[in-house]
Amino acid sequence: MDLSRNDALLILNGVPHVGPVMLRHLMDEFSNDPVAVLSGDRRRLLNVKGIGDKAAGVLIDWPKYFDLAKERQKMATSGIRFVDRWNVDYPASLAELYDPPIGLYWKGEYAKVDRPCVAIVGTRRATLYGRKVAKRFGSELARMGFCVVSGMARGTDTAAHEGALEAGGPTLAVFGCGMDIIYPPENLDLSREITGKGALLSEFPFGRRADRQTFPMRNRVVAGLCEAIIVVESAAAGGSMITARFAGEQGRQVMAVPGRIDQESSAGCHQLIRDGATMVTSVDHVLEELRYRSSEQLQVPLEPAAPELDEREAALMALFAGGEALSPDQLAERLQWPYPEVSALLMGLEIKRLVAKRADGAYEAA
Repeated sequence: MDLSRNDALLILNGVPHVGPVMLRHLMDEFSNDPVAVLSGDRRRLLNVKGIGDKAAGVLIDWPKYFDLAKERQKMATSGIRFVDRWNVDYPASLAELYDPPIGLYWKGEYAKVDRPCVAIVGTRRATLYGRKVAKRFGSELARMGFCVVSGMARGTDTAAHEGALEAGGPTLAVFGCGMDIIYPPENLDLSREITGKGALLSEFPFGRRADRQTFPMRNRVVAGLCEAIIVVESAAAGGSMITARFAGEQGRQVMAVPGRIDQESSAGCHQLIRDGATMVTSVDHVLEELRYRSSEQLQVPLEPAAPELDEREAALMALFAGGEALSPDQLAERLQWPYPEVSALLMGLEIKRLVAKRADGAYEAA
């Protein structure tokens, strides 16, 4: 069978026993040629890290495990496309991950991420307070020009999507199952609304049901799409804590909304705040943390706000203009300023993310 590149990627994404990390190793071994992967001999496949007899057998005899014609027919009928990792519409932030999905099933009018994304996640058993906060944050962030991302689960996720939709902004719902399964079923109408102003996404083929493996995989995608995640309510061992962990590992900003100290659904948020997450009680706090300008009714991508510098900070920053790495002693000598003052200024500039300290103790412009 003659396969196109996109067909081969769709097959690799859909066959069993081959996960995202295995796919990464396979594509590296076969020079990013998915057709070559499916044409590879068993010996070469077995040389790839993580590929055992079972996975090799699936790749060699893939027609036994994946009905490409049937999958394509379902996609055409449902108005779904498969956006592979080498497609220009594939989200750039997701491609940065160590184990990004090899492709995403994508349905909706919002065809390409064109603005900063923020995830709002939390417990399915959200309190009235939690639903209200998630909806308000979703609405205000959408008005500010952000794309709101969540998992379309009951409770917090649903409220976040609803808030974004009411504000007229785009929202992305990431499924933990195949796109032909609306979960939870009561969100069928919500899913239809989302496709009109945003998009539904999944890395799972048709028929794949949600389980303990798919939800963490979904959570890594939610975090990977975004600059930051906001946990509104979560138990200490809730699924949102997994999303927060992924976000931290991926270098995303982790934020949490405080709640009542006697409520289990706030225990996770308070744990995150104790562990260093940013406490947020308004969208202004989110903007400050991400260094964006505030602008009412903005429906376009925001521009990062340049931090304000006083005269001495500006003079110190000027020394880094040529890309040079300088130690505090060198900076103090060049400026003829006391070392403690230079050290304090460097700390302030590091907090503003304008300079970064290297392993050798020198500083350079961030």
